[in-house]
Amino acid sequence: MPRATRDGVSIYYEREEGERTPVVFLQGLGFGRWMWRWQREAVADEYGVIAPDNRGTGRSDAGLPPLVPRLPRKLRAPLIFKLAGYSIGGLAADLEAVLDEADVYDAHIVGASMGGMIAQRYALEYSRAKTLTLCCTSHGGVDAVPVPEETQEHIFDVPKGASEREGLRHRMRPAFNERFTNRNPHLMDRIIEWRLEQDADEPAREAQAAAVLEFDVGDRLDRIRVPTLVVHGTNDRVVPVANGKLLDEKIPDARLELVDGGSHCFFVEDADRVNQRLRSFLDAHD
Repeated sequence: MPRATRDGVSIYYEREEGERTPVVFLQGLGFGRWMWRWQREAVADEYGVIAPDNRGTGRSDAGLPPLVPRLPRKLRAPLIFKLAGYSIGGLAADLEAVLDEADVYDAHIVGASMGGMIAQRYALEYSRAKTLTLCCTSHGGVDAVPVPEETQEHIFDVPKGASEREGLRHRMRPAFNERFTNRNPHLMDRIIEWRLEQDADEPAREAQAAAVLEFDVGDRLDRIRVPTLVVHGTNDRVVPVANGKLLDEKIPDARLELVDGGSHCFFVEDADRVNQRLRSFLDAHD
């Protein structure tokens, strides 16, 4: 199993060989590699693929202080958010360690939500990004449009007595359009199983959330010099679509493509449409 190590923390990644420049897929807060399965299939016939597990997710180590994950949530969460959380800069450094270990010197970086934040920071501080594709993400800081309070409550406050599966289903609702979930119950059941297998546990999820809360590159985006595709759903209830428009305004070589009615997980709901746009963008800049 391919792994890279940074600061004593082992980061797992999957690699698929291809004739063209590798595409790196970076997932959102707490999510495992499953979330990119549709896009990976769409590019894997020609492009290489690098798919890391973010720190604390899947097969990657969490790297948290030994006693912290064992604490009750009421004690643990404030401690993580104040002292022991991750940073987007650190997660970008993890990615650099992965690409260095894999001997990848140019890569198309594709990130969604938190993964899009990692992609922005990576492009600002390292030299391997050939293009960026930023999905349902934000540049952070006071100028960004925040996650709506109703969505925050849904994501972080699970009903008492809920099972692990019920908790995951509850948290996931704002990320999908209700019409899609109603029409695709079997797929939603499969996603729950994938999440149980691959997603971050609660302490690592809190550490990733701390990184997202502190992220802010809004005043540095004019330094991104690679072609950038910004894709955002107009019905995103997690990261409002205004954030995609801000990225388009602030990144010099950016192109914004809106997915009409698209949810936060539009790349799942509208996979065919997203895959077509992604392939077109990659082909134009490879």
